[in-house]
Amino acid sequence: MAEKLNHTYNDDSIQTLEWNEHIRRRAGMYIGRLGNGDRQGDGIYVLLKEIIDNSVDEFSMGFGKRIDITIEDRTVTVRDYGRGIPLNKVVDATSKLNTGGKFDDTNFKKSVGMNGVGTKAVNAMSVDFYVASYRDGQCSYAHFRRGDLLEDAIVPSDEKDGTLIRFTPDEEMFNDFSFHMEFVESLVKNYSYLKKGLTLVLNGTSYKSENGLLDLVTENMSETPLYPLIHLEGEDIEIVLTHGNSYGENIATFVNGQNTRDGGTHLAAYREAIAKTFKDFYKKDYKPEDIRQGIVGAISIQIQEPIFEGQTKTKLGSTYMWEKQVKQPDGTVSTDRGPTIRTFVNDFVTKNLDNYLHMHMEIVPVIEDKIKASQQEREEIAGVQKKSRERAKKTAVYNRKLRDCRFHFSDTRFPKGQEDQREKTSIFITEGDSASGTITKVRNANNQAVFSLRGKPINCFKESRKKVAENEELNLLIAALGVEEDLDNLRYNNIIVATDADDDGMHIRMLVLTFIMKYYPELIRRGHVFILQTPLFRVNNKKERIYCYSPEERDAAAKKLKTGVEITRFKGLGEISSNEFGAFIGDDMRLDTVKLADEESISEIMEFYMGINTYERQHFIMDNLRSEKELEDVDI
Repeated sequence: MAEKLNHTYNDDSIQTLEWNEHIRRRAGMYIGRLGNGDRQGDGIYVLLKEIIDNSVDEFSMGFGKRIDITIEDRTVTVRDYGRGIPLNKVVDATSKLNTGGKFDDTNFKKSVGMNGVGTKAVNAMSVDFYVASYRDGQCSYAHFRRGDLLEDAIVPSDEKDGTLIRFTPDEEMFNDFSFHMEFVESLVKNYSYLKKGLTLVLNGTSYKSENGLLDLVTENMSETPLYPLIHLEGEDIEIVLTHGNSYGENIATFVNGQNTRDGGTHLAAYREAIAKTFKDFYKKDYKPEDIRQGIVGAISIQIQEPIFEGQTKTKLGSTYMWEKQVKQPDGTVSTDRGPTIRTFVNDFVTKNLDNYLHMHMEIVPVIEDKIKASQQEREEIAGVQKKSRERAKKTAVYNRKLRDCRFHFSDTRFPKGQEDQREKTSIFITEGDSASGTITKVRNANNQAVFSLRGKPINCFKESRKKVAENEELNLLIAALGVEEDLDNLRYNNIIVATDADDDGMHIRMLVLTFIMKYYPELIRRGHVFILQTPLFRVNNKKERIYCYSPEERDAAAKKLKTGVEITRFKGLGEISSNEFGAFIGDDMRLDTVKLADEESISEIMEFYMGINTYERQHFIMDNLRSEKELEDVDI
């Protein structure tokens, strides 16, 4: 029998929140995670993108060819030269939920923002928000603080038509945040690639593309392609593809200018279409994974009223190119649909890629040689991996190494009220029974799994693929992640490397990251891989306890507590009690994102860190690593 709570449930228990208070209390519904700007998916970048999206939509409809973006300290200003918000609707458009000009596709046919929410979320989550619309010699402006209107008016103006929005995210929500310009520059560059002819000016630097996705892939290639890039364009679709010698797939995807880094229905259709077209062209039953191994490319489509999974719009969920409710003469309502995205992409790729191959026969044997090489390697290691996993299962190693969680990222449906668990699904990769036992005791079993390594994994950079396939540890890790056959089967949104902050721990961290970077780099590019930061010190007296992540934090804490100070130096995860550790892996745990820009060469990075010990690497280590003496010394 369920336990009864000693609480009165009556009329007073029912609350009605103001629109801005609801957004602030339930921020995750509107922008995903909050964060402080250290991760590319943090909320401040979502706020920025919501505003730029509206300006880009104006360009897409044929109004305004330039967008000015300025970021000074923590304040963002975005100015476009489109039509401007209708003067009498400026306040409504920025502060009334479900109010906007994109519900009817007459004015915005293929936009990103469709639900009348984005700008309001920016307003509610900003300590200062100012909007000005310039139309026909007049300016309608409004000034808000955390969504509350301070003033508004309509006055004469000699400014060019368009909209200006200036906002400062609220530190109460985003902690000690800052904009990392490399993330912002990447965002702006993507807009320029996807909207040929649009000029975006970021802090005085202009970005403009004449060749669309071809420029994007060309400029971001980190290796020499095996053949010239294939670039195909059609109405509402643009694709680019080639092959390289790296492992995995590196395909950028976009919908109406939105970077859908987690893919969706259009990526699935594109991958399927590529495999089908090459199989039919060569008239051989090649495996899709062999055809796509080492592929580099991009796809962008334009659809009406896209459906995204989550307000952050990183994965497309739409099935059809367009869907519309149509009222019939008899009063009934029917649904009028366009072609499925799968059919649309498949038809375009099948026809145009096949034509391209027939017109460029010089690349045909190059592509087939690549497919055959991938097939041979896959067949060689398949048997090795199978034997390794069967051996592990017989000895019950697998069950000891993985403490799984209840919900998984690859699940398509979650229980009602538990939908947010999907984004929180995590696996901690740690070393040794002590550390894994500590994490297991305090983790959230709903969405946090633990995988325990036994000692140091093999250095994948130095060994052959077959040798790596024979390694039991890494085989079991692949199985735990669920990426044996397809990255879309990834079982955890967050792959968190949690090792000790000592020499051995750092080495294990590098070995795990080398494995992921070499064979599954798209996990890093999609923002799934992190390093857990755990405190190095506990500083306490009889009244207060402070956990510190650096010698600087330790010294400041010691000065704050003044008398009776005790300092404990944690040299391993196993030294931290489970009661303490629970506070370090909650929703606000400190994570460092493992970043890999598209233009960075994976082979060069691994050669530097994991290859022959060079003079340059020795100096890098000496310049960037603190000695144990530095960590132990206390300057109070």
